[in-house]
Amino acid sequence: MDLPIPRLEHICTLMVELDPIQALGTGRAGQRRIIPIIGGTVTGEALSGRVLNVGADWQTIFADGMAELDTRYAMETHDGAIIEIINYGYRHGPREVIEAIGRGEAVDPDSYYMRTQARLETGDPRYEWVNKTLFAGTGARNAGSVQIELYAIR
Repeated sequence: MDLPIPRLEHICTLMVELDPIQALGTGRAGQRRIIPIIGGTVTGEALSGRVLNVGADWQTIFADGMAELDTRYAMETHDGAIIEIINYGYRHGPREVIEAIGRGEAVDPDSYYMRTQARLETGDPRYEWVNKTLFAGTGARNAGSVQIELYAIR
């Protein structure tokens, strides 16, 4: 029996604005830090609106420079629905590229790996479909923001 091959459908672009990094020091697995999420935009045919000033990325930076991304935040759609986003992923690449990102320099997103898996949830019946869909994302870190292209896995 042949199973269907998953396909990706672009859902939205998230431009997530960030406050400065708050370093926690070394934890059990590596350097720990919190990056507050303070707003942003959501643009796309399936989802559009704004990122709310709530949430954060709780990161672990491992000895090899890989960042484990663990975010929880929320968006408000253009028509008033609130949707929670839980996004987990990894960012890694050549040392010089990761160091340039750390300095806030513009870096070609093809020069490093930043991928996520997301779960969205809402109580608004107009967007019930997000409760039943898995999402994957590809991202880029900018000086004061993160861009995530979010795809539904169909």
